[in-house]
Amino acid sequence: MKIGIGLPNTVPGAEGGDVRDWATRAEAAGFSTLGTIDRIVYANHEPLIALAYAAAVTERIGLATSILIAPLRKNTALLAKQAASLDVLSGGRLTLAMAVGGREDDFDVSGVDFSKRGAIFDSQLEELQRLWKGEKVGFAGGVGPQPRDGRPEVLIGGNVDASFRRAAQHSGWFMGGGPPDRFAATLPKLDEAWRAAGRDGSPRKLALGYYALGDDARERADGYIKDYYAFLGDYAEQMAAGVPADAHAVKDRVGAFEDAGCDELILFPTSSDPVQVDLLAEAVL
Repeated sequence: MKIGIGLPNTVPGAEGGDVRDWATRAEAAGFSTLGTIDRIVYANHEPLIALAYAAAVTERIGLATSILIAPLRKNTALLAKQAASLDVLSGGRLTLAMAVGGREDDFDVSGVDFSKRGAIFDSQLEELQRLWKGEKVGFAGGVGPQPRDGRPEVLIGGNVDASFRRAAQHSGWFMGGGPPDRFAATLPKLDEAWRAAGRDGSPRKLALGYYALGDDARERADGYIKDYYAFLGDYAEQMAAGVPADAHAVKDRVGAFEDAGCDELILFPTSSDPVQVDLLAEAVL
């Protein structure tokens, strides 16, 4: 199983130097991927911009939105161009994991009908493929640039039946949070959808997790998770309590996801201190 690490793009107070050092340390340590999380109504850095910043100071490490809330980007042609630009400029390193999202306030401020987000997403997925393949639009031709291999790799997040249908039409599925046993219990739905779509081989299966290491790890995990997931009410406290906060616990969590059948686990921080990269590398690489 590959192990990636999330950029601290959703950790309040993360500055340019933090993200730059984080990215370079992660590549040097041997992590597979740098990930980003998406929100609108929060003090986070926009995912594609954060990844572009990280791409500029790295050469090999993968770049993944994990996940991007696609329906919030109403201009699908612009989204296609942004993703293709990042993929081309980074040398084909982008994995574009997308989902419909679940926070109504993000949709309200974006002027998007929350109740129609599934239909919007299906339409976007079709349009993205056409645009990346060079569909002619207007007098100037395609939107360009042409991404490597015809498109960035696309993964789908979500846990409803429609999510697995979409995942089976692309490269695979991304679980945007939850324990290893839930990941394992969900895979039969993914495999069933993959077979129903007539796909050969196996889908890629990725997951997101959190970690905290070093001094005051538990306090930092509690503070960040309870703030970021405050909209979940009391469940945010359960989530915070479940974040592994010492090296042994983190290593056990990684092993559990590997046993569950995960191909790549991206672990997100609860602090923007780049030392967290080194501490995670010592624990799991």
